[in-house]
Amino acid sequence: MQANLPPEYHKIEAELRTAKTPEEKIDIYERLIRVIPHHKGTDKLIAMYRQKIAKAREEGERRASMAKHAPTHKIERSGAGQIVLAGPPNSGKSSLVKALTGADVEVAEYPFTTRSPAPFMMPFENVKVQLIDTPPVTGELVETWFPEMVKMADAVMLVADLTDPDAAVTLEGIVGRLTERKVELVRADADIPSPYFPFRKRTVLAANKIDAEGAPQAFEDLGMLLDGPYERLAVSATDGRGLETLRRTVFGLLRVVRVYSKIPGKKPEKDSPFTLRVGSTVMEMAKAVHKDFSEKLQYARLWNAAGLDGLRVNRDYVLADEDIVELHI
Repeated sequence: MQANLPPEYHKIEAELRTAKTPEEKIDIYERLIRVIPHHKGTDKLIAMYRQKIAKAREEGERRASMAKHAPTHKIERSGAGQIVLAGPPNSGKSSLVKALTGADVEVAEYPFTTRSPAPFMMPFENVKVQLIDTPPVTGELVETWFPEMVKMADAVMLVADLTDPDAAVTLEGIVGRLTERKVELVRADADIPSPYFPFRKRTVLAANKIDAEGAPQAFEDLGMLLDGPYERLAVSATDGRGLETLRRTVFGLLRVVRVYSKIPGKKPEKDSPFTLRVGSTVMEMAKAVHKDFSEKLQYARLWNAAGLDGLRVNRDYVLADEDIVELHI
């Protein structure tokens, strides 16, 4: 007996070519069963689709189980901003993190000491910046989650090993893999919006181990061999050389301003500034303090190092680093 399948059947069946997930396939199979005429000529066809539904459900359950038990690497942003470190084995990422943060970071001479990403807080003047130490990466070794972590971060610190003669090639491999995932590493002063790269990340290159023999020449060679727009800094996690410059540069990558809140009649709270994006206004600061302030704000008074002393400003006034703001509602 012929099946005599209706035209709607063939339209639905064509959707199987683009179905990727088990859930999508199950939906199509069930719709096919509903439009197939039910008689002896279609019994085998309907049975086949019911078997496919059962297999697709098993596949969906298997994927869900794998996802449930798979490690997650999302780290909540903290402090003034989040910087992800990226570098090859034994480049000294963990040593740099330890030197910059003072935290008890596991450091060893053998490669792959860092097995999973971990956050640490780097103090800079009166704020803290979150540094994410990550497992080593190369052009051939990049975990699938790593580019996604970079996309979520505010900026990137590349770490080079000045004792490695192939440092430039290794870093180019890392940059190339990130580029494949639509991540572009740019200078600290670069504009972020781009129609070609939805994820542009301000970057600094920390050339580590400048204390090693021959490292100064290797640093010069790295500048000639590596085609990257980001700033290069020669540093040493061992003797501390260049770390204060690196610390300041890392803070600069965030493009934030520190703004101090002042209660009328009292001194400003300079130990815990609000960190806002460059270009933020008085209104945006009010929102950061409390939503009631933004809804009821009438005006603000401002003090700064440029000589403004309690100047009355409106909601649209653009704030600068270390401005003192007194909100009036």
